[in-house]
Amino acid sequence: MPRRRLTVAAYVAGVRAGSRGRLGQAITLVESRRPADGVLAQEVLRQLLPETGRSVRIGLTGVPGVGKSTLIDNLGMLLIEQGHRVAVLAVDPSSSLSGGSILGDKTRMSRLSVADKAFIRPSPSGLTLGGVSRRTREAMLLCEAAGFDVIIVETVGVGQSEVVVSDMVDCFTVLMLPGAGDELQGIKKGILELADIVAVNKADGDGVTAARHALREYSAALRYLQPRHTFWRPRTLTLSGLTGAGLEGLWEAIQAHSAALSKHGALRELRDQQRLRWMWSMIEDRLLDDFRRASSVQEMRGVLEDAVSQRKTPPGAAADALLAAFYGAHHRKQ
Repeated sequence: MPRRRLTVAAYVAGVRAGSRGRLGQAITLVESRRPADGVLAQEVLRQLLPETGRSVRIGLTGVPGVGKSTLIDNLGMLLIEQGHRVAVLAVDPSSSLSGGSILGDKTRMSRLSVADKAFIRPSPSGLTLGGVSRRTREAMLLCEAAGFDVIIVETVGVGQSEVVVSDMVDCFTVLMLPGAGDELQGIKKGILELADIVAVNKADGDGVTAARHALREYSAALRYLQPRHTFWRPRTLTLSGLTGAGLEGLWEAIQAHSAALSKHGALRELRDQQRLRWMWSMIEDRLLDDFRRASSVQEMRGVLEDAVSQRKTPPGAAADALLAAFYGAHHRKQ
């Protein structure tokens, strides 16, 4: 049975009223690949744009097992107790391979998932990183229009997704494990260069001493990295997502970062730049979609892919042939 499509007015009114059900429907509309839904979604977003931009946008990352879900669950409840409304979104490029999502199991956020002032949304499965990130950005705007004033964007913690998430939030927070070992150093360095806040999690029980030792190491390492902003040196702290120890300190650091951005006039500039990069990334995504769907490309794609994989044709030559076919068909239509 096809999904029932609402009117623009119904989506807009429901989101403005803070209805989580209507918000979920609006995000589903944004995630749809149907051209008609795309037109409708952009009109909904256009009408809701004046209601957006008033939240604190937080990126949260860390390697699998660092305890992101438990931390988000307890941090979210702490913020709700302080009067905030919290939305949690995911950017999970692995979903395109596994069909699942990093937030697919909401039971890991047992309290937040049933809280009236919270909203949790996993990334759609079966998409490229570009597709997931585009939909996450639009979902973020819809959440802001629905009155959520704290948006947490969670990412899996390895690879290019960190760069994407850091470019859609105000404050990028990296969770680290105490005593994780040298095998993660490559991942750590790349992520640390993006970090506004570095928090060593699992500072509880027998892990307290190891967490403090790791904190000193990360604090020292950050001195040799170029900060993202001249007016902000990345903060480092320890916490326990399990017990809640240090979560208030994390929120204070996030607020201090937000205040520093505003004081130096950097928040508006940051978001302006993000919107422009978002526009160009969407152009790239849509051009690539058009390219892959073009019949002229599909006719040649299989043969050329086989030729490249069998080392009969250089990748560059195959790319040139596919582009020539695409542009040739495009010019013939004009």
